[in-house]
Amino acid sequence: MSIATLRGRIGTWIESTRIQFSIIALIIVNAITLGLETSPTVMEAVGPAILMLDRAILSVFVVEILLKLFAFGPRFFRQPWNVFDFIVVTIALIPASGPLAVLRALRVLRVLRLVSMMPRLRFVVEALLHAVPGIASIAGLMLLIFYVAAVMSTGLFGQSFPEWFGSIGASMYTLFQVMTLESWSMGIARPVIEAYPYAWLFFIPFILIATFTMLNLFIAIIVNTMQTLHEATLEAEEKTIKEVVHDEGVILEDEIKSLREEIRELREMLKKDRPTP
Repeated sequence: MSIATLRGRIGTWIESTRIQFSIIALIIVNAITLGLETSPTVMEAVGPAILMLDRAILSVFVVEILLKLFAFGPRFFRQPWNVFDFIVVTIALIPASGPLAVLRALRVLRVLRLVSMMPRLRFVVEALLHAVPGIASIAGLMLLIFYVAAVMSTGLFGQSFPEWFGSIGASMYTLFQVMTLESWSMGIARPVIEAYPYAWLFFIPFILIATFTMLNLFIAIIVNTMQTLHEATLEAEEKTIKEVVHDEGVILEDEIKSLREEIRELREMLKKDRPTP
């Protein structure tokens, strides 16, 4: 058996549905074991068994990566998910000691491979990626609004409330809390209004602009992108169906012409072979 044939067989086997679902199951089990490792009670009771299971699953992941590297060669790194798996497995091999031990927790990111197995999740991720330019524009506009509001609030309320509005950074963090509506009224706005009775003229417009307008723009961009992608997918499917129907029609027409020519040839042969009276 040649090396190319062996690589092809291993690549087909490792990419088969049964093996892929087995790897996904191990990823989920590994994510659970990583969660259990954070519990002192569980680790005290069955810690050695969990660590042994974690090492066994990690060994399977390493073998999977090695088999893919052997089967696909340089083509392995052309797939972003393969590169992602390679990086995560490499991080998982770092010894669990010293300052780099925290990187071992990133093994749980392998659960994100579930996205590639579910079409609807892939569609959502694709929509989010396509919406990045629009989201970046809205984020830039929101940052500008936050900066202007932070400068105003620092100048207006910084002297009386230095903890909240003593600097540009503190003001932006406080305004972010106000935007999320987390204790904005009783915790921030009302104490400021007690010292500055007209402060509501600042807080209410800010909430209307930052919370109810800007955040809804984020949602609108994502929804619009998802709708556009859905329509593009439908158009592509319709185009594919039309092309298939057209190709099948052309093939059928060619077959009919071929059959007619064969029938004509058979008739001519029969005429020639027919005895004369």
